[in-house]
Amino acid sequence: MNYDEFAFFNQQLAAMLRDGIPLEGALRQLSQNMQTGPLQAELKLLEADLAKGMPLKDALAARKLPEFYAHMLQVGVQSNNLPGVLTLLADYYQRANLIWTRLKGLMVYPVILLVVAFVFSVFLAAMLTGLTAPGTGGLFDLPEWMSRSPSRAEAVVGVLLPVVVFGVAAVGALAVVSMPGLRRRLRWWLSGFREASLAQVASALGLMLRSGGTLAEAVGLVHAMEKHSPAGRDLGRWQANLAAGRGKFADIASGGRVFPPLFVWLVGSSGEDLAGGFARAAEIYAARAMHRAELLLYAALPVSILFIGVMILGQIRPLVRFFIQMMGLLGDMGGDFSGP
Repeated sequence: MNYDEFAFFNQQLAAMLRDGIPLEGALRQLSQNMQTGPLQAELKLLEADLAKGMPLKDALAARKLPEFYAHMLQVGVQSNNLPGVLTLLADYYQRANLIWTRLKGLMVYPVILLVVAFVFSVFLAAMLTGLTAPGTGGLFDLPEWMSRSPSRAEAVVGVLLPVVVFGVAAVGALAVVSMPGLRRRLRWWLSGFREASLAQVASALGLMLRSGGTLAEAVGLVHAMEKHSPAGRDLGRWQANLAAGRGKFADIASGGRVFPPLFVWLVGSSGEDLAGGFARAAEIYAARAMHRAELLLYAALPVSILFIGVMILGQIRPLVRFFIQMMGLLGDMGGDFSGP
């Protein structure tokens, strides 16, 4: 889902509802101006169901919209403040778009470097091994006995090893970029992505609490959203602690591994204002995610270029060493033939 487009859609929908336009009419007008895609199709179907008189809860259940979004719409209707909830949702998705766009940009540069390094490494390996292969007629067309020497075998391994390393790294990086499921699993372990995930969870919890939900309801919904991630186990423990009657947030979040002590302290230090505590945690971890992204972008990129350069030099070095040894051997043989 395009978070930026979705945030703009919710801003416009909130404004139209404040102007007195019915929900189904506002959905019809906005969906017609949206970019063609799955989101537009789902919103058009939602508008059609509402126009037929279907209750919002049933209409949302039939659509493939984010579970969190569908729940918040129902909360807005129940509290008779749907425009206000939509405005909060727009801010939520706008912040998510800002963070994840920066982090995706961070992933693009290493992928480009790895792919270019892999292509260049393959070209270099093919060219250099071809020059020394027997029977090629090239400049360094070696006799059969020389091509079987340990020095040439070492050179070939040195030339081909970076190809394998760059190939595996490029495939792994492309898999992370192109597979959302893999990204969701890794985002709780990768620096920058972990802080962004913490900010997103805190923002979702704070949004539900500000909309009138209870902490148990908010944790339950976020747990359902994160049940297949490492955070799901911690959120399940929060639910158990809430059911056991624990009131302080430090006690509710005790025993977890994914949510760091700073996160727990930021929320717990707010006292009874847990919504404000989650909002503060979301703000701080969003800023940390942006800082980590910029730090990695400006520090990791030069280091990556340096590493790739060292690997390519290492790829050439064994072959140069082999050529030097062969030249020395040919010189010795020439000296033997020219002797008395």
